[in-house]
Amino acid sequence: MRAMTYRGPYRVRVEEKPDPRIEHPNDAVVRVERAAICGSDLHLYHGMMPDTRIGHTFGHEFIGVVEQVGPSVRSLAVGDRVMVPFHISCGSCWFCARGLFTNCHNVNPNATAVGGIFGYSHTTGGYDGGQAERVRVPFADVGPQVIPEWLDPDDALMMTDALGTGYFGAQLASIREGDTVVVLGAGPVGLYAAKSAWFMGAGRVIVVDQLEYRLEKARTFAHAETINFAEVDDVVLEMKKQTDFLGADSVIDAVGAEADGNFTQQLTSAKLKLQGGSPTALNWAIDGVRKGGTVSAMGAYGPIPNAVKFGDAMNKGVTIHMNQAPVKRQWPRLLEHIQAGHLKPSEIITHRIPLEHIDEAYHLFSAKLDDCIKTVIVP
Repeated sequence: MRAMTYRGPYRVRVEEKPDPRIEHPNDAVVRVERAAICGSDLHLYHGMMPDTRIGHTFGHEFIGVVEQVGPSVRSLAVGDRVMVPFHISCGSCWFCARGLFTNCHNVNPNATAVGGIFGYSHTTGGYDGGQAERVRVPFADVGPQVIPEWLDPDDALMMTDALGTGYFGAQLASIREGDTVVVLGAGPVGLYAAKSAWFMGAGRVIVVDQLEYRLEKARTFAHAETINFAEVDDVVLEMKKQTDFLGADSVIDAVGAEADGNFTQQLTSAKLKLQGGSPTALNWAIDGVRKGGTVSAMGAYGPIPNAVKFGDAMNKGVTIHMNQAPVKRQWPRLLEHIQAGHLKPSEIITHRIPLEHIDEAYHLFSAKLDDCIKTVIVP
């Protein structure tokens, strides 16, 4: 089969790889119909994540058709069109039993930190991802869900990570009715988090970014106010000015490891790899939230230490909620919002690119060319 393969930082290409096969009775093999490039894939592409091995296939956002099922699979049949959550979960360990599917203890040799994730290096289990013609899906009775006939496939694709993660970020923000919520980052996850904040009862939503075309999308898609941090002297001071100098009730970090805005943080993380990512956005969140407020962090960071302002957070009495998003847990409510017409996830898709041009797709998305917000890959 054809599959995207990693050849080193900033180098990806399509190669022939062996077709995936059933390795366990509860496996399925899915023929990919659509995949997507996620902002967190760029952390791999840029060489930010440890143990990203040559030949690894990225892609944790994908939908497709079931081609094979193992003898123990009961919930899926050959021919089913399914959406597959980005996380791999056994469904029965201590963590899965409590809904913490991204912290599953049985799917990753490094499970003290995180569970299994498709296409996200050997740090998260070494599973090949969906930027390929086919993918092996372990624990097929736990993760995948048959796509309802009424659901647009593009909307289903967004549910596999970005939408579920953005919604989860708003949940983590502990929003109360009338709260002011600031979202850092106007990429796909930030846009979904801003949109979801209204569902949680926010009275005001402000999105911070430096790219005007993404801020325009925040205004039209998420109906948010915006701050371009490249146009203000001090973004934290601007956040304070806009909140009566108290700070926001909640701040959501939807950026993660490659946040712009601080040269030293970028140098020590992206360039020198001394940190598991630049915590610029997370520090802005800590500084910009009010005393006693809540910071939500679901932007991806690497497992090595970061220079986070923990003392400031402690002295302000800030509550920090964080995790990889258990997106399947969000699906029932999100399906209700989509069916009711409150949300059209595919509105943020800007580009569709064939799998054979995956190198161009990554360059376009990484360099934010052509007003790119969300890229769909078609095998």
